[in-house]
Amino acid sequence: MIYWVVSHYIRTSIRIVSFILCLIPAVTHAGSVCPVSAPDAVTTAPVIVIGFVGGFVRHDDMVHSAVQVAAHLRRDYPSGVYVEVIENHRREKAYAAIVRFVDTDRNGTLSAEEKRNARIILYGHSWGASEAVALARELEREGIPVLLTVQVDSVSKPGENDQVIPANVAEAANFYQLNGFLHGEPQIRAADPARTHIIGNFRFDYKANPIHCTQYPWYDRVFMKSHTEIECDPKVWTQVESLIHSRLPQQHQ
Repeated sequence: MIYWVVSHYIRTSIRIVSFILCLIPAVTHAGSVCPVSAPDAVTTAPVIVIGFVGGFVRHDDMVHSAVQVAAHLRRDYPSGVYVEVIENHRREKAYAAIVRFVDTDRNGTLSAEEKRNARIILYGHSWGASEAVALARELEREGIPVLLTVQVDSVSKPGENDQVIPANVAEAANFYQLNGFLHGEPQIRAADPARTHIIGNFRFDYKANPIHCTQYPWYDRVFMKSHTEIECDPKVWTQVESLIHSRLPQQHQ
């Protein structure tokens, strides 16, 4: 009993002395003996831009415009923006990357606030465009919003619906052409027009003004001529890039 009283007295005395010392202004910051409890740093998730390439194109094949757009964005936004190009059959990789960056406190669970603060842009060509919409729909099921989707000559993959844009997407744009046996979805629409703004369905026609995509394989230029032309048309991808840029934070020089 005497031991407990003495021990309690000593611990109490130490706490009182420590409190008094903390009330005395420190001579220098470095010499302060009082621990400073700084507020938790506010971590902001980057804007996440995911591009999907079409067909069986590799994610790093710089011949393809979707890959070039990503390279331009990485150059223009060295920080604050996460950009990745992914094959259209690897949607799970894109989803995992999004969850990793949206989970700002790194606790393995997305809070309502983390989901609400997510800033995501998705784009793609052909099957990649269909996959962008499919990923947006997957994010909708998890309550994660999407700023923008951009489809270029979107070709619906089996089991996917690339025509109806889910309600978690704020804005969507569609670029397409109708020549040849392989061509894009001519009209996308919002599942909920009150929540999603369709920027437009923009048609391109290459019969009168063909584009020579000399860097593409001969079989693409022969069997998927117009589908390939819209993929290598700089006018289309300049607009795609401009749409993405307009939703990204301004860079300070």
